[in-house]
Amino acid sequence: MRQVHANAWTTRGAATTQFGIFSVGDVTPDPTTGRTPTEAERIRAMTTIAEHAEQAGLDVFATGEHHNRPFVPSSPTTLLGYLAGRTSRITLSTSTTLITTNDPAKIAEDYAMLQHLSGGRSDLMLGRGNTAPVHPWFGQDITKSVELTVENHQLLRRLWDEDVVTWEGRFRTPLQSFTSTPRPLDGVPPFVWHGSIRTPEVAEIAAYFGDGYFADNIFWPKEHYARLIELYRQRYAHYGHGPSLEDFTAQTPLTVGTPEQVVPVLRREFAARRPAHVPSDPPTHASRVAAHEAAAAATVGA
Repeated sequence: MRQVHANAWTTRGAATTQFGIFSVGDVTPDPTTGRTPTEAERIRAMTTIAEHAEQAGLDVFATGEHHNRPFVPSSPTTLLGYLAGRTSRITLSTSTTLITTNDPAKIAEDYAMLQHLSGGRSDLMLGRGNTAPVHPWFGQDITKSVELTVENHQLLRRLWDEDVVTWEGRFRTPLQSFTSTPRPLDGVPPFVWHGSIRTPEVAEIAAYFGDGYFADNIFWPKEHYARLIELYRQRYAHYGHGPSLEDFTAQTPLTVGTPEQVVPVLRREFAARRPAHVPSDPPTHASRVAAHEAAAAATVGA
């Protein structure tokens, strides 16, 4: 499955837009020939798609994380690290990084490494996944997935924000004076999205930390996702981050057509309707570093 998504980024009280390819990495028969590619062919095809996405002027390439057939991307950072050396502009992301079955200490280190290799062109989307057996495969209880999400994300944040972490929780062994390496590039962690199709607690986590929220409305009626997004907007404002998402679409995020047909038209339309106070660019590593330095300077001045 390959989809072109328009992503709304929360930026200083309004939403800017990016376009990209999200791949779940499934190995399925070609609809025209009936032939099923090998895993090697599918992996090579994903790298080709990412390179072509950059050449076509798209903004993001994202890969899923799966540990079962018919999917191949079991190691997203390996794929994205390779693509970091094959691309120069496009943002490299995950369309799911499993927050419940990956050790948050390993997530912290892997994605900081990817951030360095890509020169800041990387982010990640945390989620619980939609494959139930993955939890026992990696030693976790699926009935505790929400609690795992909350605890693991809190630990991940501390590992990126603090140089030395001593920590104890419910679901992993304690950490004593642990430093995650490498440290985030320029002291600014990768941008984090929280992917969800059903769980209000995920919207709450995203709002609390001021992260992005991604409601992939391809399974249930859009009204269900509208409720989750509205919850996220309200809680985002409650925690002092300002308004979150604007109503950038009333239907599904799926756009059909070639990049030449669709993306330039949408860019022009979005630009024409953008209020003067709304920035034209989404959060980048450079802009987030500048904001981090400005906040640090203001703290010192105070």
